[in-house]
Amino acid sequence: MLLKNANILVVDDDEDVLTAMRLLLKSKSKSVVTEPNPGNITSLIQRQKFDVIILDMNFTSVIHTGNEGVFWLKKIKEIDKDASVILITAYGDLDLAIRSLKVGASDFLVKPWKNDKLIEAIGEILDKKKSKKTKAHDALHSKSEILGESPSMHDVFFKINKIAPTDANILILGENGTGKDLIAKAIHDNSLRKNKPFVKVDVGALTETLFESELFGYKKGAFTDAKADRKGRFEAAHEGTLFLDEIGNISLQQQARLLTVLQNRQVTPLGSNQPIPINIRLICATNLNLSTLSNENKFRKDLIYRINTVEIIIPPLRDRSNDVVLLAKHFIELYADKYLKPPFTIDNGFINKLKKYHFPGNVRELQYALERAVIMSDGNILNETDLVFSPIENSTDSLGPKDLKLETIEKNTILKVIKKNNGNISKSAKELGITRTALYRRINKYDL
Repeated sequence: MLLKNANILVVDDDEDVLTAMRLLLKSKSKSVVTEPNPGNITSLIQRQKFDVIILDMNFTSVIHTGNEGVFWLKKIKEIDKDASVILITAYGDLDLAIRSLKVGASDFLVKPWKNDKLIEAIGEILDKKKSKKTKAHDALHSKSEILGESPSMHDVFFKINKIAPTDANILILGENGTGKDLIAKAIHDNSLRKNKPFVKVDVGALTETLFESELFGYKKGAFTDAKADRKGRFEAAHEGTLFLDEIGNISLQQQARLLTVLQNRQVTPLGSNQPIPINIRLICATNLNLSTLSNENKFRKDLIYRINTVEIIIPPLRDRSNDVVLLAKHFIELYADKYLKPPFTIDNGFINKLKKYHFPGNVRELQYALERAVIMSDGNILNETDLVFSPIENSTDSLGPKDLKLETIEKNTILKVIKKNNGNISKSAKELGITRTALYRRINKYDL
């Protein structure tokens, strides 16, 4: 963190000291708050987050603790254990100031201080804070930022721990924005292949002509623009993990080609007759559910069995409401650090608005809404007016159809319940209050 972005609190009963500090730091920092009465420290730091607190060691007050500076330092640490406090001491208090470092002081200065030494001391503290945040940020990223305390996420974590060390092929199912790519990366990072490549391909975005050249590679001269040999993604992922995202969107012809490669465990680049053995761990993901994938007009069942040794179903954010605030705090901290903003607090209105929203765009929508809130906020308290949800998601929200015909409502309700129960017809029929036979009739009626 830079000094110009820092909020500083100076506590000293000498008005001359406060004036000198204010004049020195006002132009160099974001804000300087001066306070002559140490009794107001508690309310000040509860109301506002300070990056550095400069605290005198002695005050003319009724507190008799041997040293008032240590007393107030302990009070500050009780409220904020991570607070950075610089003590200002006279020569006679030097031994006590040194001992106060063990209590939690970050540094101390001797009166009369030198301005350049004070600026240097503050700078060093801010640099340490930035380094600490960077390490914490990197640690979060090393765990792929998967956060969750809800029972459904505990099930996901349990499956990851069970299957990651194996070489089983995994199919990840979940709506757009639920974090399927993070789950795939977490499986790789906890596998025996973690030190080998992790290669991601959005196969749903590949055209028929690009599919084979991108996945299987090609030789020089195989087609007009093939000016040099190029490895395909399968070969690039050799001994590591290949993650095929949006697998449900590929054509039947592409599925047949992919199945052949998975069965033979070898690829033949375009323009070559020489097959290349491959050793990969395969992870696939799709936003389609298993009942949709099992329609053989859209997806080959033999390929489903090949890619789906174990499936992991990622719950939508609306079904894990307990995690919304946890994720929100994580993203707010992440973006405050990214955009060099002071730490934020969030009020009850902000939290209530988060909890009431159904997040059709899932975690991705939450993430972008909070990034916007951090960027647009002028203060360090986020309230409900700072939280604006995407009009894109709201305009396409499948939970609120504009078509109010009875048949449309029934069809959408059946789809929603089947999706909620991950294609389990018995559970869906029970929840809808009808028999399995009646539900099958409606599925046929609406061509679901």
